[in-house]
Amino acid sequence: MSDKGKVKEYAGPAAGWGALKSVTKSWLGSEKPVKNLRAMLKTNQNSGFDCPGCAWGESPEKGLVKFCENGAKAVNWESTGRYVGPRFFAEHSVSQLARQSDYWLEYQGRLTHPMRYDANSDHYVETTWDEAFALIAKHLQRLDSPDQAEFYTSGRASNEAAFLYQLFVRAFGTNNFPDCSNMCHEASGIGMTDTIGVGKGTVVFDDLEKADAIFVIGQNPGTNHPRMLEPLREAVERGAQVVCFNPLKERGLERFQHPQHPFEMLSNGSEPTNTAYFRPALGGDMAVMRGIAKFLLQWEREAQQAGQPAVFDHQFLQQHTVGLDDYLAQVDATSWDQIVEQSGLSLSDIQLAADMYRRAERVIMCWAMGVTQHRHSVPTVQEIANLMLLRGNVGKPGAGLSPVRGHSNVQGDRTMGIDEQPPAWLLDALEQRFAFKVPRQHGHNTVRAIQAMEDQYANVFIGLGGNFVQATPDTPRTHEAMRKCDLTVHISTKLNRSHLVTGKEALILPCLGRTEVDMQAEGPQGVTVEDTFSMVHISYGQLPPGSEHLRSEPAIIAGMAKATLGNHPIDWDNVIAHYDRIRDLIADTIPGFADFNAKLQQPGGFHLGNAASERRWNTASGKAQFKPCALPKQLINEGVTARGDKPDLILQTMRSHDQYNTTLYGLDDRYRGVFGLREVIFVNEEEIRRLGFAPGDKVDLVSLWDDGRERRVSGFMLVAYDIPAGQAAAYYPETNPLVPLDSYGERTFTPTSKFIAIKLEKAQEDNTIPSAAL
Repeated sequence: MSDKGKVKEYAGPAAGWGALKSVTKSWLGSEKPVKNLRAMLKTNQNSGFDCPGCAWGESPEKGLVKFCENGAKAVNWESTGRYVGPRFFAEHSVSQLARQSDYWLEYQGRLTHPMRYDANSDHYVETTWDEAFALIAKHLQRLDSPDQAEFYTSGRASNEAAFLYQLFVRAFGTNNFPDCSNMCHEASGIGMTDTIGVGKGTVVFDDLEKADAIFVIGQNPGTNHPRMLEPLREAVERGAQVVCFNPLKERGLERFQHPQHPFEMLSNGSEPTNTAYFRPALGGDMAVMRGIAKFLLQWEREAQQAGQPAVFDHQFLQQHTVGLDDYLAQVDATSWDQIVEQSGLSLSDIQLAADMYRRAERVIMCWAMGVTQHRHSVPTVQEIANLMLLRGNVGKPGAGLSPVRGHSNVQGDRTMGIDEQPPAWLLDALEQRFAFKVPRQHGHNTVRAIQAMEDQYANVFIGLGGNFVQATPDTPRTHEAMRKCDLTVHISTKLNRSHLVTGKEALILPCLGRTEVDMQAEGPQGVTVEDTFSMVHISYGQLPPGSEHLRSEPAIIAGMAKATLGNHPIDWDNVIAHYDRIRDLIADTIPGFADFNAKLQQPGGFHLGNAASERRWNTASGKAQFKPCALPKQLINEGVTARGDKPDLILQTMRSHDQYNTTLYGLDDRYRGVFGLREVIFVNEEEIRRLGFAPGDKVDLVSLWDDGRERRVSGFMLVAYDIPAGQAAAYYPETNPLVPLDSYGERTFTPTSKFIAIKLEKAQEDNTIPSAAL
């Protein structure tokens, strides 16, 4: 491993030669370079497969290469020449595996056989698919209530898998659907539904090419969705404003070198990806948006007095909105002192941002988890929407609201009905089409599911993808809860930490990856996904399966359903024989999917449509609704202040550049200058010295929460970094133990992972698992 265990400044742009080197390393490291080159060239192509990484939409560019650095890593990580089968598990007990790092576990390769945990030997042992399905059915059928089972879904699952999963679970009798949406963009869905009547973005890819300004809030595209960097750069080149709000100076939001531009690469040139970069306080985005609105209101009144053109779009406001007067009264009631203090920006910075917004005719506002993982995330999303409504920036070309989703089909899973609080229309449609009485009570979200397992109410956990115990907050507490289950089941492609935190009985069910050919009784099958722009397209795996024992996610779900329910409410074998039949069922029940199979014949798929983008408002009033909310009285949670402690720092958790969610492709964070290390915390150098430490010192991070539990992670290296005073940043999942299970967003139950009050203590001992245990 190059530069192992080093911290050094990175001066280059995003992408460029560094990305090419990284892609080459992951490609050769896959141990299947020839086959994987073919696979990479079919990524995001018609008749190819959808990238298994992020949910960024299909851009209109043509050519052989339609993947980014991290997309290539995702393909090569999934399609590896390393395998984890019965022999591996015979050589390694679960206790031994638990001592290895998360990176080491996934690095071992693809799972090849269904495995059952044998508690007596502490080893996983080979089992058959029929035996596995029978064990699941036995545990589910003996529950006193269907609500005693939890059915988790990762954003990797296809539309077909998600639809069958929710149909199986609701026919079983529960709405317990904890999913990854609960931990990321829940606030976006709630906040936007309240204001514009739809919980999805109103923007399509073409709008990025027409916008006069693009606001990027709480988002790091260079690592999380790198293909977004090209339209940002193109926007700057054509004279549009790209306005970034992020506490950290992220390289992808500063400058970009396009790996497919030969002259740029040979000259080592790069282009900027922003025209203004503001660095608010953690949790201060709502105050920033309120400040922009307050300036707009001031300028609107001045324009009226002077007889000048209006700042607000009065025609839009009168025809399409309600609640404006109440909202403006709330803006008037918010003092500049509170806005400046809470935002972390100066008044002049807020004025500059407001002026950029005012001068742009067409504005897009994008955001991600820097906005949604706070206590007051729903009001923050609503404040963004309020601001956009003032100038009619919803429902016209080149403008709109764009929550940029994370995993490749996290949005599609929710569309398919993976929702613990299902809308009545969905339940009515399922009941009518499939002729069974669907459960109507709300089910468990992720936090409630962990609490139910902790209380020994929920006894069965089934995970469709993901790495639940590492992705969730309060890690030791989550582990304890999971171990109380009678049965834990994980449908996975690779070994991860969740497989080692077992219930009394446990199963690992190995599934096909998106890169692999899905051969069923009537031939090879394709699956569909929905990207962040609500485009639906079909994906066909290209490579032979890594093992003859792998089954597709839809086939695994159908196997569990048939063993548990028999042929109720459908013939499960029949729909698995050809996925067109699953899509016909989707077309019968989910709006926007009429003629589903026919629409998929269009190159690039089809757009689901969005009522708000057409200025049709699915709200109670039939209009877009301003939502007046006061700024939080304080950003620090009462659970912290009750202790009487003053935090040293406010910590946000984040990904490294070699990471996607809990999957670690490597141990480098190139753009931030960290190589071969994971247990690091980024802090302003003056802040480090003020707290009595020096860069390079090892510290323990202790989160402050008044519930009698100690939350500590040990042996983290202090890295001096350009970050505002009072703030810190560190990687998850290593810092997820610091996030209290009971610290979550109002109405969302989303963990407050971007706002954790912590103290630093001299390291008691360096008891972290070594990152590079290869």
